[in-house]
Amino acid sequence: MKLALNEKAQLEGLARNDKEIIESIYAAHYNMVQSLVVNNSGSYDDARDIFQETMIVLYEKARSGSFELNCQLKTYIYSVSRRLWLKKLNQSQRYVPDIGNVFETVPVDDQLEQHDQQNNDFGMMEKAMAGLGEPCKTLLEAFYLQKRTMT
Repeated sequence: MKLALNEKAQLEGLARNDKEIIESIYAAHYNMVQSLVVNNSGSYDDARDIFQETMIVLYEKARSGSFELNCQLKTYIYSVSRRLWLKKLNQSQRYVPDIGNVFETVPVDDQLEQHDQQNNDFGMMEKAMAGLGEPCKTLLEAFYLQKRTMT
């Protein structure tokens, strides 16, 4: 997979410790990680911790010089965050895996394909939302993203 120019610039900026790049990565991906953690038995503080640990992993990889991203940055951040969160849940005994399903694992390729499909779907939704008029767009965002009622 060819890395998007924007993502390559983000990784280079992260390696240089560029504050604006770091803030843009936070702005673009924090909500995704927060949803992952909060929807899987976590708190908002847990989400902040997991995202910070993910950023440290990404920073160290970007600084290594030998890091080659083979997926979208969003997919990589999600995967690292998911693994860190599952590890933390396992350590804190909040997550007890079903022993009967231990050998039933989902191949990483399937997860990446699923995330790529979700990225494509989100892209289509973004384009559709951009085409909506202001009252409709605000109502839909409030209902679906902020979980508010239509009244």
